[in-house]
Amino acid sequence: MPLRVCFIASEVAPLAKTGGLADVAGALGKYLHAAGHDVRVFMPLYRQVDRRALQLFPVGFLRDIPLQLGAHTLRFSVLTARLPGSQAMIYLIDAPALFDRAAIYGNAPDEHLRFLLLTHAALVSCQHMGFSPQILHCNDWHTGMGPLLLRTVYAWDKLFQGTRSLMSIHNIAYQGVFDAGFRADTGLGDAVPLLDAGELAAGRINPLREGIAHADHVSTVSPTYAMEIQTPAYGYGLQDLLARRAGSLTGILNGVDYEEWDPRQDRFLPLHFNASQLGTKDELKQDFLQRMNLATGARSRLPLLGMVSRLASQKGFDLVMSALPDLLRRHEFCCAVLGSGEPRYEQFFRELAHLHPTRVHFRAGYSEEHAHWIEAASDMFLMPSQYEPCGLNQMYSLRYGTVPIVRRTGGLADSVQHFDPLTRRGTGVVFNDYDVGGVTWGVETALSWYSQKTLWRRLVQNAMAQDYSWQTQVESYVALYERMLAGLPSVSAG
Repeated sequence: MPLRVCFIASEVAPLAKTGGLADVAGALGKYLHAAGHDVRVFMPLYRQVDRRALQLFPVGFLRDIPLQLGAHTLRFSVLTARLPGSQAMIYLIDAPALFDRAAIYGNAPDEHLRFLLLTHAALVSCQHMGFSPQILHCNDWHTGMGPLLLRTVYAWDKLFQGTRSLMSIHNIAYQGVFDAGFRADTGLGDAVPLLDAGELAAGRINPLREGIAHADHVSTVSPTYAMEIQTPAYGYGLQDLLARRAGSLTGILNGVDYEEWDPRQDRFLPLHFNASQLGTKDELKQDFLQRMNLATGARSRLPLLGMVSRLASQKGFDLVMSALPDLLRRHEFCCAVLGSGEPRYEQFFRELAHLHPTRVHFRAGYSEEHAHWIEAASDMFLMPSQYEPCGLNQMYSLRYGTVPIVRRTGGLADSVQHFDPLTRRGTGVVFNDYDVGGVTWGVETALSWYSQKTLWRRLVQNAMAQDYSWQTQVESYVALYERMLAGLPSVSAG
């Protein structure tokens, strides 16, 4: 039976993206609609949204809507368009005073107010539309107040009488904490005392904590991460609350949009291949090596290690800084890195590329085309994360026959199985310890297997046989929605 879903997110690919949340939001909207569900996606109309690429239409009855949040008299309008690559509708909240800024996120004193407006605006828009969602799906701290608002401020409206709320955690490290002095800005009115008393006593409001506490159900982006965030090592102060809610906590592994990430039809590549055409993958590698001025001649047969990442400590780059120079000194391989982030990591890769100009390529920033080339041309892909809620690049790598080297954590543990040379089962290299020795062992194990061509070919073909499509993963979300509506307990899905 088709479901009605109000889906609120601070970013939705391809309109606005800083991380994995945007990919999930864009894909869920697209594939839920394709499966016949009435999903309405709400997102801010940022300056960064390319209006020329969209057919934007103002919603006549959602123009210049007043909204009082504390002392702030705000107004918003709504424009709508088709989500690119889909027939699903996305509703863009137009409030220039809050969203027409140089960056999607910032550190301005009203940062909390921006996303409180988004959350209220989505609910108010449902009221004006006469849209009665069965599921209110909130994502990360930006929309964390949604479940509590649904239970209090909007509870009078019979439109929401049967609505159940889902709070999805994409990265628990980001919680959106703001000063308790701004409590009136929440728009909770008389319901302010329902905010967490401990947080208020400490002089703060934690939107993600409120979402977890008040949602009918909580989800996160992999089964292993759902378990990890219940521990002090990964819970960032919310582990006790999550442990108490364990019966209403589900981990669903993110999917991959194979319309965008598939070597058989990749729009960024001049040649395409599948598991039986690995010679074409090698042709792409040779092209890439030549264009990046990496190893040529006999040395072009060296294995290529790829990395595409935000350059942050969470991603394990402290370990990479310690391990990679020694690995390059002791082994013959090339390395291609794309990413931006902390200046110390960018400087490290610049210096490494200067020291090894025919073996190390580094491009600062992000390029969708370059990311696709690195995935397609590389032989192996390194992701030594300290923690990884889900991760997508390891699943892209599997599809492209680029053997992932990952640490056993979060979604990496759920999507990559360590290869056993005896049984020839498994899809990558998985190491346990978050230390330099673990990274070194992972890369050296991959290099050793690469030198055994028959073994390596089997590993590559195992990897390419995996299916992490969104078509499959959306079914898990629909099943969760249906369990929520039926009042049934959680089930984690890989």
